[in-house]
Amino acid sequence: MHQRLHVVLKIPAHQLLYYYEGEVDTVAARTTDGRIIHFPANVLRSVVGNHGVYGTFELVFDKNHKFVSICRVGD
Repeated sequence: MHQRLHVVLKIPAHQLLYYYEGEVDTVAARTTDGRIIHFPANVLRSVVGNHGVYGTFELVFDKNHKFVSICRVGD
């Protein structure tokens, strides 16, 4: 069974440079139900826009807490 978590992300493009330059490899975010989660920054690649990463996203993890997918679910 997969765990689905919703997070609101507001990461400007200049902050994403830390990931691309190798200075940061993990993102910390608060879920919509108040929990703090950490996930690999590289999972954001598919949702990066011109100005960064903004919106509400669903992150899916497997039963072993391994990342499965990310998709936008709202602004």
